[in-house]
Amino acid sequence: MKILVLNAGSSSIKYQVFAIPGEQALLKGQIDRIGEPGSAIASHHAALEHIIRCLRTDGVLAADGGIDAIGHRVVHGGEHFHQPVRIDAQVIAAIRAMIPLAPLHNPANLTGIRAAQTIFPGLPNVGVFDTAFHQTMPEHAYTYAVPRELYRKHGLRRYGFHGTSYRYVAQEAANLLGKNIKDTALVIAHLGNGASVAAVLGGESKDTSMGLTPLEGLVMGTRS
Repeated sequence: MKILVLNAGSSSIKYQVFAIPGEQALLKGQIDRIGEPGSAIASHHAALEHIIRCLRTDGVLAADGGIDAIGHRVVHGGEHFHQPVRIDAQVIAAIRAMIPLAPLHNPANLTGIRAAQTIFPGLPNVGVFDTAFHQTMPEHAYTYAVPRELYRKHGLRRYGFHGTSYRYVAQEAANLLGKNIKDTALVIAHLGNGASVAAVLGGESKDTSMGLTPLEGLVMGTRS
């Protein structure tokens, strides 16, 4: 089985192909400046078609196919998603509803999903959400000191991001320590151009520095 993983940004797509079982990475790459003036790649659809041609040229895919499923990194799932989900019309509607909370990321994620569904009709698409891991935060950690009505009407709360990274690092840390993840208490720092920290107890997020949007928390490359 081969899984194509896509991370669609507003003008870029990062991709990687994994062989399952074994999680062997067969190939990865990135296309930038999609739709920008002077770019040879006019749209995310054209970018994905180019990626598929490259995968076939490199022998990763057979000429007549070879992809069994597609995974999509989606930034904001709000309170809708606690784990990865198979993408259907209801999931797409929920991702679209979160656009006001992630206006740069979620539209791009949806564009990548639509392109994949068009090029690979009928193939399973799965959404993996940055926010899902943090849905285990207790109420006192995600609640802001603002009128409760703002949370009920507008979803004004801490959501947290980088969840896919935290989930992976928490499990790897437990493995290195030789412990069951349920017996760990970790402070994890996700440091890069985007940065955050999280408190993870027993493999579950209990608090994190990012909030309603990825802007909150640690100083980052382009976010004060």
